[in-house]
Amino acid sequence: MIDNPDNDNIAEGPMVFIIIGKGYEQKGGQGIELHIMLQAPDDDSAVREALNALSEEGFLEADLDQIGVLTDIPTEEPHASAYQGALEGEVAIIRFD
Repeated sequence: MIDNPDNDNIAEGPMVFIIIGKGYEQKGGQGIELHIMLQAPDDDSAVREALNALSEEGFLEADLDQIGVLTDIPTEEPHASAYQGALEGEVAIIRFD
C-alpha cells in the first residue's frame, strides 16, 4: 500500500474556500450579495459552516451560487483581510450592500 500518494490534488497549504451567493435578512426581502471565505476540509463542510455563520449573523435564508478553492492570495481589500481571517479560523463574510 502507498503511504504517501503522488497526487496533484493534494493541497500544499490550507484550503481556503470562497462561496458566492445572496443572503436574505427578511422573508421576501432584498437579497444582499455575499462573498464568504473560510477554511474547511471539503466543500460540504465549507457550505455547512458558511450557512451556520450566516444564521449567526441574522440571515434567514441564503442562495449559494458558486464555491471554489482560492489558489492565489488576494491582494485587494476587502478580500485580502477576509483571506487572512479565514487562515486564522474565522468565517469571513463580505457584504455588498
